[in-house]
Amino acid sequence: MLKTNLYKILLGISGLLLVLFLVAFLLQGKVFTGPLLIAFFIFLAFGVRGNPVSRGFSYTIMIFAAVSVAMFYPGLFIKWGRFELQATIVPLLQIIMFGMGSQMSYRDFAGVVKMPKGVLLGLVCQFTIMPLVGYIIASTFGFPPEIAAGIILVGSSPSGLASNVMSFIAKANLALSVTLTAVATMLAPLITPTLMKFLAGQFVPVDFWGMMMSIINIVILPIVAGLLFNAIAYRNERLKSKILQGVIYLLIIAGKNLILFKTSGLSVGEAFMQFGKDIGWFFILPLLAGMLFRALAKGKSMALDRLMALLSMAGIGVIIVVITAAGRDSLLDIGLLLILACLLHNTAGYFLGYWICKLARMDEKSCRTIALEVGMQNGGLASGIALQMGRVATIGLAPAVFGPMMNITGSSLATWWRRKSEAGEPETMKKN
Repeated sequence: MLKTNLYKILLGISGLLLVLFLVAFLLQGKVFTGPLLIAFFIFLAFGVRGNPVSRGFSYTIMIFAAVSVAMFYPGLFIKWGRFELQATIVPLLQIIMFGMGSQMSYRDFAGVVKMPKGVLLGLVCQFTIMPLVGYIIASTFGFPPEIAAGIILVGSSPSGLASNVMSFIAKANLALSVTLTAVATMLAPLITPTLMKFLAGQFVPVDFWGMMMSIINIVILPIVAGLLFNAIAYRNERLKSKILQGVIYLLIIAGKNLILFKTSGLSVGEAFMQFGKDIGWFFILPLLAGMLFRALAKGKSMALDRLMALLSMAGIGVIIVVITAAGRDSLLDIGLLLILACLLHNTAGYFLGYWICKLARMDEKSCRTIALEVGMQNGGLASGIALQMGRVATIGLAPAVFGPMMNITGSSLATWWRRKSEAGEPETMKKN
C-alpha cells in the first residue's frame, strides 16, 4: 500500500513539473525549462514503475531525461578535459555485442534448418522493407544529405536484442526471433555496406570495405568472443564440440584479418600485429574469462546475465546521449521532422512485415515475430558505423532518434498482442 501511494505521489509530482515546464516555456523562462523538463522525466520514469503495464516504459523515459540533459547542456557530453566522449561509443557497442553473444550458442543458428521458411522470409523482409522505406522517406522529406543517409543506415542495419525481448512479451515465436537476430547480424557485414552503397551513395560517399571492417569489429568479433565465453562458461558440452567451435571462431578472426590485409594496404608485419591483437582480445581473453567464471560461479549465470543487461542498457543510454549532444544544433533545426520520419519508418516496418507474412500464410506467432524483427533495428550498430564514417553528429542522429522510439512503439505493440492472446482473440492463437 505504501509503495502504491509512493508511485502515485511520484506521478503527481511529475504532472506538476510538466505544468510548470509548460508555464516556463510559454513565459520564455529559459533558465527553468531545462531543469523542469529533466525533473519531469525522472519522476515520471520512477512513477510508472508502480503499474505492471507501464513499468516497461521506465527505462525509455529515463533515456528521454538523459537526452533532455544533452539538449540543454550539451557540453557535459562532448568533452571531459581533452577526452572526447565520442570515443566511448565503439567500446560500449562492443561490450553490448559481447553480452549478446554470451547469451547465445551455436544452437541459435540451427533454427535456419528447423524453420527455413520463417528465417528466409524474415531475412528478405528485414533487408528489403526497411532499406527501401528508409530510402523513400529520406528522398521524400528532403533532408540534408547526411541526415538522409542516416535514415537509410538505420533501415540497412540488422535487428537487435530489443526485438527478442518484444517477441517474448508478445508471446510470439521467440526461437524464430533469436535465430533471425543471430543470422541477420552475421550477414550484416556484407549486406549493410551493399545496401548503403546502392541506396545512400547518392547522399554521402560510402566506403564499402571500410564499413564492412567497422561492422566486423563492432559486432562480429565481440559476438564471437561472447559465443566462446558461453561455450566455456555455461555449456556442459563435449570437449570435441568446444574444440570445433574454437576452430570456427579462430577462422572467423583470421578471415577478418585477411580481408583487412587485402583491402587496407597494411604491411605484413602490421597485419600480423593486428591479428595478434584480435586473437588476444576476442579469443584468449574470453577463453580465460570463461574458464575463470566456470571455476568460480560453477556455471551459474544469473548474476552475470543481470550485470550484462545493466551494462547494455547503460551503454545504449550513453551512446544516445553523446550523439544527441554532438548533433544538438541539427536536431533543433529538423528535430520534429526527423521524429516523424523515424516514426513512419518504424511503423511501416511493423505493418509491412506482419502483412507480408500473412499473405505468405505464416502462422500468427511467426507473423508477429517477423513484424518486430523488421520494425526494430540495431540503432547502436548504426550509431557506431556513423562514428566510424566521421559523421556521428549528422548520420548518427536518425539512429539516436529511432532507438528510443522503437522501444516505445515495440513494447506497446507487444503488450497489445499479449493481451489479445490472453483474451483468446483470435482462437487460432491458442492453437499456436
